[in-house]
Amino acid sequence: MKNNTKKLVLFATLLFSTTIFAQSEAGAIFLLISPGARAGGMGEAQVAVANDAYASYWNPAGLGFLKGTELALMHVNWLPNLADDLYYDFFAFRHHVPYLGTVGGHIIYLNLGEQLRMGDQAEPLGTFTTYMMAMSASYSSLLSTRSSLGINAKISYQHLAEFGAGGERGKGTSTDFGFDIGYLRKGFLSPALDLGLTITNIGPKVAFIDAAQADPQPTNLTLGLNYRLIDSQFNRLNLVYDVDKMLVASYPDMDWDGDGRVGGFDEDGHESSSNTDYNSDKQRETAHTDPIYLAIFTSWVDDWMLGGDIDRAPSGETADGQIGGYDWNDDTNGNGKPDANEMAVSQGDFGDESWGIYNEYGQKEVGTGEDRTIKNELTKLVHNFGAEYWYADNFAMRFGYYYDQTGKISNFTLGFGLRFASYGFDFGYIAGDAEDALSNTMRFSLNMEF
Repeated sequence: MKNNTKKLVLFATLLFSTTIFAQSEAGAIFLLISPGARAGGMGEAQVAVANDAYASYWNPAGLGFLKGTELALMHVNWLPNLADDLYYDFFAFRHHVPYLGTVGGHIIYLNLGEQLRMGDQAEPLGTFTTYMMAMSASYSSLLSTRSSLGINAKISYQHLAEFGAGGERGKGTSTDFGFDIGYLRKGFLSPALDLGLTITNIGPKVAFIDAAQADPQPTNLTLGLNYRLIDSQFNRLNLVYDVDKMLVASYPDMDWDGDGRVGGFDEDGHESSSNTDYNSDKQRETAHTDPIYLAIFTSWVDDWMLGGDIDRAPSGETADGQIGGYDWNDDTNGNGKPDANEMAVSQGDFGDESWGIYNEYGQKEVGTGEDRTIKNELTKLVHNFGAEYWYADNFAMRFGYYYDQTGKISNFTLGFGLRFASYGFDFGYIAGDAEDALSNTMRFSLNMEF
């Protein structure tokens, strides 16, 4: 990748097309890229399956049910429709220790290719390579003959650039740590139904050059179900389903106290001209995210119940700190919606009948807090459906479907697997339109048990 435009497209695609739309509100999003060709063929639904070395990523609790030792690795040319110099590698390991449990771990490496470094005057200053990596150590133990608990401790490193842009000091790198916790129950409500539950990427915020602009880690809750529809000696058919919820609570600039403006006060509720991020009730009204200990709860309601009217602005523009104030006079353009050149500044003060509900760009601001409903939250859920058929423990066929309404991603997947002696090979494929950066992605995995 040899130019900045392509680099920006890459990161935009990576933000909105890996696994969860809300990842745009978080840092270290490469941790959400799903490993394993087996999972890739099943719509990335694995949390209630987790019965191989890849369990260290999907659900560490699954390791507790496994005996022996296993090595697994995967390579994939990532986002092939976008660029030809991106790739993702994954290596996993597990080993059972009698009377102690199962230990394991994995290594992730994502190479985002070569970038062209530009100066303040758009002059080329050479090239650099962008890459990210993570290491995780896993432990799992049985709670009973049918349930287990697992945990991961991980460290991640992101190398975006050698230097900051413009007058920024320091390097565009970040080193962070986090934790995952998982639970797996076999025979949940029915002998043929398994349930998995994970919370992943729990840890402090991710910061590069400016700690004040740190983003939360992509803390993610996943509930998975695995139903063994057919379970005979030579034929097995499993139906699986995962649903993901990002536990990140993020707020844009908004008027929480209904005074028609964003901020204007300091954190103690005193009117200020320097620190103006808060309202008189000491609530922060400028864009921010909740810390993880709050986001676990507030992430379920931040998109509809919490917050007030949003101070909006088109992409590339800055919000003006005022809520509304413009009226729609007429439909000069004949397109049935307000446009900037059809606006007129309202007369009077905020709250008066004459005060307009739009901003100068024709976007509705007054009343947007009341317009949001629980539907805004539910549309951010990501759904993964999969099916896996095994014949005689030697050959598998897989199908799946991945649906992310907010991220506008809906891809069918397919794959197959082969097992011979202690060796295994898996292939997974993502189908989609040619314009979809994820379509035509092929995953290849190898594993060996001993």
